[in-house]
Amino acid sequence: MATQQQWLFPHWPGLPANVGVLSTTRRGGVSPAPYGDGMGAGGLNLGTHVGDQPHNVARNRSILRDMLPDDPAWLSQVHGTAVVNLAEVGPQQVPDADASFTAIPGKVCVIMTADCLPVLFADKEGKTVGAAHAGWRGLASGVLENTVAAMRAAGAGELMAWMGPAIGPYQFEVGPDVKQAFLQGALDDSDQRHVEAAFSLIDGKPGKYLTDIYGLARYLLHRAGVKEVHGGEFCTVSNSGRFYSYRRDGVTGRQATLIWLK
Repeated sequence: MATQQQWLFPHWPGLPANVGVLSTTRRGGVSPAPYGDGMGAGGLNLGTHVGDQPHNVARNRSILRDMLPDDPAWLSQVHGTAVVNLAEVGPQQVPDADASFTAIPGKVCVIMTADCLPVLFADKEGKTVGAAHAGWRGLASGVLENTVAAMRAAGAGELMAWMGPAIGPYQFEVGPDVKQAFLQGALDDSDQRHVEAAFSLIDGKPGKYLTDIYGLARYLLHRAGVKEVHGGEFCTVSNSGRFYSYRRDGVTGRQATLIWLK
């Protein structure tokens, strides 16, 4: 049976009252190990592509659906930068995209993750909401900026954001290619300094860095004009009792981060 502890309700100051937000954890579902809750009980794996039995995923999605006004608008996430308007997506469509937005009450934007960064958006008037999947590739390529631009082009007002559970800065070990990908997107010396600050060389591991994906996302959002950015306090890798983590476990489930207009 689902419990209150399985849900993560974002602390998001200033969020309009007509906006609903929710993050799932690995708790409260029916999937067995390695998709379980990490403590011997069923896990709330929501991914259909990770090797879990389809009937388990269907049951888990049903448990989640009970918390929502409608079925989530699932995406086929490809670590890219495409953004879709849910007004243009049919009920059975699963578009290849890494972000979505909507101005339609009841439509649910959703991102699945297991270390990558989910970012939720809402305008301060409570007229438009969105969600983006920001793994390092998408983050470096502009998925957050594309989401902001698409929402503004569709009439969104001043945007605010919340960063959901992702791999933390003390766990995200990367090589020089990742750092270079972000440096290539630097527009000026200030950008370069902010990128450099997010990468710390690891003692005894030449060419290896610890990377602050939350810090990178926060800076890119600020650069795009999103001044109010909340969240960023979780680490999926470190908290095995609460979150799925691909970096930690390899074969594992997926949690979801969702937003909608009431």
